[in-house]
Amino acid sequence: MQTTPSANSAAPGDNPDRRLGRPVSGWRLRMYIVIFEADTPAGRRFDLTLIAAVLASVAVVLLDSVESVSAKSGGLFDVLEFGFTALFTVEYIARLSCVRRPLRYARSFFGLIDLLAVLPTYLALFVPGLHALIDVRILRVLRIFRVLKLGAYVAEYRALGLALAASRRKITVFLVFVMMVVLLMGTLMYLVEGPGSGFTSIPMGIYWAIVTMTTVGYGDLTPKTDIGRLIASLQMLLGWGILAVPTGIVSAEFTAQRVRREPTTRTCHECLSEGHESNAVFCKNCAARLPGPLAGT
Repeated sequence: MQTTPSANSAAPGDNPDRRLGRPVSGWRLRMYIVIFEADTPAGRRFDLTLIAAVLASVAVVLLDSVESVSAKSGGLFDVLEFGFTALFTVEYIARLSCVRRPLRYARSFFGLIDLLAVLPTYLALFVPGLHALIDVRILRVLRIFRVLKLGAYVAEYRALGLALAASRRKITVFLVFVMMVVLLMGTLMYLVEGPGSGFTSIPMGIYWAIVTMTTVGYGDLTPKTDIGRLIASLQMLLGWGILAVPTGIVSAEFTAQRVRREPTTRTCHECLSEGHESNAVFCKNCAARLPGPLAGT
């Protein structure tokens, strides 16, 4: 069965072996394949385990914020929190130890996310009097950012990122068009309705245009004149059509991605190049025979 590369796979042309320093042999190579390459059975098990741990840790933070639940099970939540912190600490150390350039990984986006997943607990535990500078409750709530770690293990995050990146110019043009529309409509409502209807300035009119276009409709600003109601009606109808545009842009890019064959994290042990297709037999760069999954992985 064909597997989908996870978000910790590199995009074509962006080889993590060169960025992070892939080990050539030994236990570091085996650990690297498990942690960074998602196309092996062990790599998939590793990703699924980390996803479950992240979701469970976030659930603990959410429940701990409920006063009635925290009063009954606060001790259990503390034990679970230290367990999750220990697990993510071991994971972070393992990632640093199995790459040849640990400092480069530590400064990468996911490296910073991994650090943020454990840092608040250690700060609250080992820095006495920290509450004098910042409420410890804030540090506890910061653990919710562990949910960002999911992006490193779920392939769909990477697919969404690629689709958004490929559509960025179209989305930028669309946003510029939306800004022009709300500026025009907001200015018209300011001129037509005026301060008597609550449109005290052009920015207030722009606020009304945004609320109306997005179909939120707070109702704090409403047109009183017939011309104003006509403008509002046009804005509502325009909002229906505009909201569908970015969905169509991103959906079209997703379709294009499915047409293109996604590379995997299969790596050539001769030239250390990555991104070979799942059914490839020889390396596309050096023509060496590609190895199968390591024993036990």
